[in-house]
Amino acid sequence: MKILFIHQNMPGQFVHLATQLAEDPANEVVFLTKRHDVDLPGVTRLSYAPPRPAHPSTHHYVRLFENGVLHGQQVVRVCLDLQRRGFRPDLIVAHPGWGEALFVKDIFPAAPLLNYCEFYYSGTGADVGFDPADPADIDTVCRARARNAHLLLSLESCDRGISPTEWQKSRHPAPYRSKISVIFDGIDTGTVRPDPAASVALPNGRVLTAANEVVTYVARNLEPYRGFPTFIRSLPELCRRRPDAQIVVVGGDEVSYGRPPKDGGSWREAMAREVALDPARVHFLGKIPYGRYLDLLRISSAHVYLTVPFVLSWSFMEAMASECLILASSTAPVLEVIEDGRNGLLVDFFSPGALAERVADALANRAALAPLRRRARETVMERYALSKCLPAQVALVREMAAAG
Repeated sequence: MKILFIHQNMPGQFVHLATQLAEDPANEVVFLTKRHDVDLPGVTRLSYAPPRPAHPSTHHYVRLFENGVLHGQQVVRVCLDLQRRGFRPDLIVAHPGWGEALFVKDIFPAAPLLNYCEFYYSGTGADVGFDPADPADIDTVCRARARNAHLLLSLESCDRGISPTEWQKSRHPAPYRSKISVIFDGIDTGTVRPDPAASVALPNGRVLTAANEVVTYVARNLEPYRGFPTFIRSLPELCRRRPDAQIVVVGGDEVSYGRPPKDGGSWREAMAREVALDPARVHFLGKIPYGRYLDLLRISSAHVYLTVPFVLSWSFMEAMASECLILASSTAPVLEVIEDGRNGLLVDFFSPGALAERVADALANRAALAPLRRRARETVMERYALSKCLPAQVALVREMAAAG
């Protein structure tokens, strides 16, 4: 079987699926990407040149579509070269988010196309306008609709899709939902697991273990989409209530989603201007190696995960798999995973006071809440473990290739 993967940030969500398929010597796996610095065993990487940016004079509703078309054109050029060399995929697996999947069916019309349907934007009911601090005017709502142009075209052309959660699937237009299967990416629970011997050294030299009172917060970047302002605003009261607690924050200073602060700089800097924090209690580690990040989850006494209604983070599932005591926002798609008081605790996304109170209470009752930790990992093992998700992904791939 010949499989073509397409994702501008290789390997993205396809790391396990591409690796698994490449282990079969009967398969030829090719991965098309913008990256030049990553490889997977048994996978042939083909890199395309980044396209020019959308023109500044393009209407701001349409710039993302223009950018998608430009990415799609770069993919077409590589696919035409593959075609000339005799490569005919039995299946194509693509992430349509950057436009790369726009035209692949025009090059390989006989190849079934499986799209990763991560998110479909809307002016209501999800991230846009959710936060009263960032209200959506009609321009924002219209732009949210327009930014789906390349996603809708890709959704129309694909044969099947995968969404990681039911809620993310539900955001897609109703006429196309029957194409989409809900299969999570999969958490490697053999690697992501508790370890009582874990420890983490802070920049000041102090070493923390599970014996300490450690509150953790993790995001790719520290920003409002992941509730960073609410978390920071909760810390003075939390530190007052729990004088021995150490707060450890992981994440970068860029913007993955949403907007930068109006006054410039990073959201970490913006919140530092608003909230005074004790550097002996609150530790910003930036982006850290994966192994150190897992050790941090393993020593966590309480792990805070906040999100607007948007894409669910891998870190959330990895914290559950590490048997963290989860305190998560009562928002979609978290509500699909966490049952309050059973495998975690739910908090109000907008209330720093309520968050501080619930985290403080959780720290004061760590022993009594230990069953929630175990059930958090059990939830992942039962529904989101790689051992469950990867076979389902492979079965879908084989079914599509056989039908194509």
